[in-house]
Amino acid sequence: MTKMTVSTLQKMKQKKEKICVLTCYDASMARLLDQEGVDVILVGDSVGNVKMGHENTIPVTVDDMLHYTRAVKRGNTHALLVADMPFLSYETDPKEAVRNAGRLIKDGGAEAVKVEGGLEVAPSIKAMVQTNIPVMGHLGLTPQAVNKLGGYKVQGKTPAEADRIVTQAKILEGAGVFAIVLEAVPPSVAQAVTEKVSVPTIGIGAGPHCDGQVLVLDDMLGLSERTPPKFVKRYASLRDLATAAVRGYKEDVQRGRFPSKEHTYDV
Repeated sequence: MTKMTVSTLQKMKQKKEKICVLTCYDASMARLLDQEGVDVILVGDSVGNVKMGHENTIPVTVDDMLHYTRAVKRGNTHALLVADMPFLSYETDPKEAVRNAGRLIKDGGAEAVKVEGGLEVAPSIKAMVQTNIPVMGHLGLTPQAVNKLGGYKVQGKTPAEADRIVTQAKILEGAGVFAIVLEAVPPSVAQAVTEKVSVPTIGIGAGPHCDGQVLVLDDMLGLSERTPPKFVKRYASLRDLATAAVRGYKEDVQRGRFPSKEHTYDV
C-alpha cells in the first residue's frame, strides 16, 4: 500500500474519494488498522477517557501523548499518523506550541499534529507550519473546551453559530492547516465548510457531506463502557464477547478444567 501523506489527503478531496480515519492507542490495534488500509490513524487525547480513566481529555499531558504515539508508531507503516496536542500545550504561546509539537514529531514519531480551536490558535498553527510541522484543525464541539461549553453539546445550531464555524474554518485554512475535523455540527454546516475550504474536512457527528469520517475506535468496536454518542455506529460488540470470555476462563480455573492436557508440556 502507498504511504499516506498530507498531500495524498488533498488529492483524495480533489478526486472526491472519502477519507477513513480512526483513533488508536497501541501497537496491536495500529497493525490491524494499518493492515486494513485505514488512511489516517489519530492518536487522540480521547485516550484520557478511553484508556486512562479520566472523565474528560483535560488531564492528558504531552508526556502521555508521547507514550501512546510511540506505541502506535511501532504498529503503523501505511496510514498518516496524527497526534493530538493536549490541553494547554499550544494555546498560549506559539513557541511552546512548536516545542511540544516538535516532541510529538521527533520523539513520538507522529507525522502531523491536531489542535482544537479557531482564531485564538491561529498564531500557534502558523508557527508550527512555518517549522514544517503539518497541523490538522478541529472545530465545532471541541472536547478540550468542555468546561467552557458546559458539556458535550452540538455546535452551530443557530445561523450565527453556523456562520462563525464557517469563518473559523477559513481562518484555519489561512493559517495553514492540511485538514479540519468537524465535530457535532449539523450536516448543513459541515457541507458549507466542506464546500468553502480547499482542505479536506473530517466529520465526527457532522453528517455525510465531509470529505472523510473519524470515530473513536473503542466506541466503534463496542469496547467502551460508556453509552456512545448518537453519531457512533457500533460495528461490533467486543465488550460483550470479552466479558463472556473472562467469565468462561474464571469458571474453568475454579472447576479445574483449565489447564487441560492439551495446554501443558510433556516431559
